[in-house]
Amino acid sequence: MGRFPEATALAVIASPAVRIALVVVALLALGYVGSLSYLGAVSRRPRPAGLRGGELRPCRRARNCVCSRPGCGGKAVEPLVFAGPPEAALERLAAVLAALPRTRVVLRDGGYLHAEARSRLFGFVDDFEAQLDPAAGVFHVRSASRVGVADRGVNRRRVEEVRRGFSAAATATATPPGHWRWR
Repeated sequence: MGRFPEATALAVIASPAVRIALVVVALLALGYVGSLSYLGAVSRRPRPAGLRGGELRPCRRARNCVCSRPGCGGKAVEPLVFAGPPEAALERLAAVLAALPRTRVVLRDGGYLHAEARSRLFGFVDDFEAQLDPAAGVFHVRSASRVGVADRGVNRRRVEEVRRGFSAAATATATPPGHWRWR
């Protein structure tokens, strides 16, 4: 048997100060989860997609956007480079985006592609946009969160994941079936 009887431990939990502290902590946790749920719902409202003046929209001042266009205003990333017919590259990019978890292509208009990616827990929506530049052989990309100020590098990682998938798909289509290659 311990030094304190069980009744003493229950008396400490039942004290008014401890109960008030537990209620405050519970209310703070509910408020935090509620605000994240609200932001998740707000981010589901569509933003105007598309090109402005024939180019991707610039990033706002927030740190939740990456872009490959010069002077875009966000964190810079390299554009996606392709070789071959632009139509085939656009198909490959759409297939790579559709294969990402919780990502769907919502608009495809000529050389412009817009996809939405949702976060796992609260369903925050991020926009991924790509604009074909056939003369340069690249897709200029923009990936941005709809709400918040910072994204903890999620949009940069998304662009790099798309880049890896796009390159892997190009290598797979460039190699004839049954042809062995180094990995």
